[in-house]
Amino acid sequence: MALLVDSPNWEWRGRMWCHLVSDNSLEELHAFARWIGIPTRAFQGDHYDIPDEARPVAVEEGAREVSSREIVLALYSAGLRRIPTGRG
Repeated sequence: MALLVDSPNWEWRGRMWCHLVSDNSLEELHAFARWIGIPTRAFQGDHYDIPDEARPVAVEEGAREVSSREIVLALYSAGLRRIPTGRG
């Protein structure tokens, strides 16, 4: 069981953002997000979007740094991946 965070590769509203996921359960993910002060409005169905300044806190509290590809693979492997609607 692990919490995973990728690099801040996405710019939005003048800030850089990264993804925080669990490879185990959404309950674990929500509990960890609360623990590090991430608001529930940042939850995006299967992950949290967190600003780059929150990333060091997530890592310090136990999240493992991984690539964006590893984030997606972990979500699929855990059966937690949700496909966003409205594509294509």
